[in-house]
Amino acid sequence: MTKLIIQIPCFNEAENLPATLAELPRHIPGIDIIEFMVIDDGSSDGTAVVAYQWGVHHLVTHRRNRGLAAAFQSGKDAALRAGADIIVNTDADGQYVGADIAALVAPIVAGHADIVIGDRGVATNEHFGPFKRLLQRFGSTIVRRLSRTQVTDAVSGFRAMSREAAQSITITTDFSYTTDMLIQSGRKRLKVTSVPIRTNPAARPSRLFRSIPQFIINTGITIARAYTTYNPLRVFVLAGGFCALLGVLPILRFLWFMAIGDADGHVQSLVIGGALLVVGVLTVLMGILADLIGTNRKLLEATLLKVRQLEQRFDERNEAADSAAVVPPPRKAARR
Repeated sequence: MTKLIIQIPCFNEAENLPATLAELPRHIPGIDIIEFMVIDDGSSDGTAVVAYQWGVHHLVTHRRNRGLAAAFQSGKDAALRAGADIIVNTDADGQYVGADIAALVAPIVAGHADIVIGDRGVATNEHFGPFKRLLQRFGSTIVRRLSRTQVTDAVSGFRAMSREAAQSITITTDFSYTTDMLIQSGRKRLKVTSVPIRTNPAARPSRLFRSIPQFIINTGITIARAYTTYNPLRVFVLAGGFCALLGVLPILRFLWFMAIGDADGHVQSLVIGGALLVVGVLTVLMGILADLIGTNRKLLEATLLKVRQLEQRFDERNEAADSAAVVPPPRKAARR
């Protein structure tokens, strides 16, 4: 039996949550069980109470606000423990159309994808302004190149993942899980695809960032950090090589003046060039060390994946043992 858990990270969404829950599908072809999960990320407006009143199957609570990335990770881990075969993440503000979840999970049900991203059609979406369209397309292009995937809407929070994909992904950023998850997925050779989805007008401004510049800076840091984590040697060698190249130029300048007999007033070029050259070499060595650490990280990730799979098997055995508990046989009727 295939179980789908739809998780909804929430922070002070008591007003919008009922409409979002009402739109979620109750039946999807290829899915036997559909359950809802709300992650209350330290809300103070009674979001958890609303979720309870609406009868969500699972409720995860944070005692204080920890951010969207932490809420997503908590929900994913809880969904895995609850036996989800497919996990869908959607927002509580009603931006995404709940009926499109069927299209979102279809490639996973058919066995054609590990992760599916809902493409909001940024280039033509009437709910986005011109600057936001340009920004989203530019960011998606960068993430697509770095992650080696063909995702056209990298920051869409409407996404589905198989159990195996969810077990292999661990969000490490504190800002947003979207780009970090994609770069990890691409580097781990997971099959990632996109499907077109519909969107509703924004019910409120985004709470993830206060301004566009802040969003750009935080997203850039997240992308750079995630890419460096999985490609440390390339990043450090390029940075070290560039620094060493800058150091060679003043050294060549000094040698030129020395060749024409005018080196006395240009010793500073030799000093600066030598310092940059040393920094470049040290940066390359740091890259080699980071690459070795990255190899150890891969081993730790493989170990974590095995632990999660063993936990799943252990839970399945416990459920099977509970369902196969011995029931006392009925008493025979006494003969008259």
